[in-house]
Amino acid sequence: MSATWNILAAIVVLGLSGLPAYLLPARSETGQRVATAAMVAGSLLGLCGVAGGVGGAIPSVAGAAWGLPYGRFSVAIDAVSAVFLALVFVVPALGSIYGLGYWGHAQHRGTGRRLGLFYGLLAGSMALVLIARDGVLFLIAWEAMAMAAYFAASVEEDDPAVRRAGWVYLIATHAGTLCLIAMFALWRQATGSFALEPAPAMAAGLASAIFVLALFGFGFKAGLMPLHVWLPGAHSAAPSHVSAVMSGVMLKMGVYGIVRMTALLPVGPPWWGGTLLVAGAITGLAGIAFAIGQHDLKRLLAYSSIENIGIIAMGLGLAVLGRALGRPEWVLLGLGGALLHTINHGLFKPLLFLGAGAVIHCVHTRELDRLGGLARRMPAVTGLFVIGSVAICALPPLNGFASEWLIYLGLFRTVGLGGEPGFAPAAVAAVVLAMIGAMAVACFAKLIGTVFLGSARSDASQHGHDPTATMMGPMIVLAFGCVCLGLFPSIAIAPLEDASRTWAALAESTPISLAAVAPLGWISAAGLGLVAVVATFALISRITPRAGAVAEAGTWDCGYARPDRRMQYTGSSLGATLVDLFGLVVWPRNHQPAIHGLFPGSATFKSVVADTVLDRLVLPFFRAAGRYMSMFRVFQQAQMQSYVLYVLTIVIVLMVWGTMGAEP
Repeated sequence: MSATWNILAAIVVLGLSGLPAYLLPARSETGQRVATAAMVAGSLLGLCGVAGGVGGAIPSVAGAAWGLPYGRFSVAIDAVSAVFLALVFVVPALGSIYGLGYWGHAQHRGTGRRLGLFYGLLAGSMALVLIARDGVLFLIAWEAMAMAAYFAASVEEDDPAVRRAGWVYLIATHAGTLCLIAMFALWRQATGSFALEPAPAMAAGLASAIFVLALFGFGFKAGLMPLHVWLPGAHSAAPSHVSAVMSGVMLKMGVYGIVRMTALLPVGPPWWGGTLLVAGAITGLAGIAFAIGQHDLKRLLAYSSIENIGIIAMGLGLAVLGRALGRPEWVLLGLGGALLHTINHGLFKPLLFLGAGAVIHCVHTRELDRLGGLARRMPAVTGLFVIGSVAICALPPLNGFASEWLIYLGLFRTVGLGGEPGFAPAAVAAVVLAMIGAMAVACFAKLIGTVFLGSARSDASQHGHDPTATMMGPMIVLAFGCVCLGLFPSIAIAPLEDASRTWAALAESTPISLAAVAPLGWISAAGLGLVAVVATFALISRITPRAGAVAEAGTWDCGYARPDRRMQYTGSSLGATLVDLFGLVVWPRNHQPAIHGLFPGSATFKSVVADTVLDRLVLPFFRAAGRYMSMFRVFQQAQMQSYVLYVLTIVIVLMVWGTMGAEP
């Protein structure tokens, strides 16, 4: 069986995996186990198909006519789609196993089966998006993915916050879909069909219009700022294993769309790459600035996903710029770094969301200021969460470092040192990337310090414990992937180079290679050396006998003889300096305590960082529009003669308009 047919079979199995649970009672765990087994089986079947694509044996396009008036059923895989398919066939399967302990049917009788149904449809539709080679089929799969994600994320519809987040997501995703419909309409006008095949030639203005529509349409799904408005609410409202799939995989469908369309379009002008670089820099910097100011554990991770999408967009922008200027090494470093960071983010971000889910499952709160001291009660989760945090901060020896290093190398080359032609403005993005990395370290230092260190800030935090094996197992697998790709990033060089050459249509005879411009062997040597040094010091500290008893004394208490759990840093205080520094972007609202008299009563301080775009621009605009649009209700009189008059008026206007445009 060919790789394409393997993946088609996997899509069917994943999409139908949630149906068996409906044949059993709502509280039955057997139906959930069957669904999980089907998810795992479908994923293994799909990975077999991906292996054929990565190995270079790319199958031809498989297609057939259908009964729809437009398009045809046409699917195929190549080296680019294989990279994204690997995430689709790994993360949802691990999330399904995690859901056995996190969202059991016995505890969630009203929502368990429904969540399983749409969870499987989400995984299957994402895989179909990646292999679709017809615009109409792509849109059908895209809409199926959007609706499956909506129902999976909004499964707790009794919660008003969940309903609100679901509606914002639904409106935003369909705004993006409208852009994609317009994009494919222009594509058909330019090429004569909806077939997603490289266009040999196209008018410059038409190609730029398609690029802009692709950037907006796919940017909504990816979470590029300011199109990210749905993302923080949906990620925080969804069950944690759904959040892991949405962040680790579904956002990458937007990235894939931009990658695919820029490959199909003719070589564009340099401003295409510059636009992606600027959008990525703004998204990355603003995303991590908003993350630092959050008090909700999952909302912080959601904004961190926006930051990483910005980093991926910067790498893609470098590749598009290199393609426009005829610099294949920029293409290899930019797209190779973007795709490697796509894979890396698909490992460490689900790990962090599953870790957050374990905390919420045991402590029943996600408010940072009510957590603390969990390292003693949840040591395994703490260790895995630290691995994910180090990886997302791009610190060696974990995987986030290698992908950002490739992007750094590409951006440094744009300076044009050594007599090579360059594009110096693009090098500014390297400075922004360094700022993003530093702020990410501060953000996750705050997160770990607030959640896992210190003392418990509430009674709920005192009852935390490590979860069951079904929840721990997927986290361990993801952490293992972060460690392996961090210590041995060279194993990804071959598929990344195949994908980059496929995207840019580089001939095999092109002398330059990704391994030559970015030797990664030193990362393995340095990482293994660092691990050896840390392990040696840890071993010495354990076997070295202590000279004597260590005297214990209380810490300096600043005059407070009996400090309690309230006398420690909070999430607000740890991030206050950086939040104030980016005050023009995040617009924090500080609720200061009012203190009066010699013996004032209790008072509180609270800092709120709302989403600037959604809460200060989009929602106020729609509220104002709703007030003014109510004036047009006068035309809705429920009288047939009025509606006939409206239709007649419009027909007359159109006839006059057409007559004015006709030649005499």
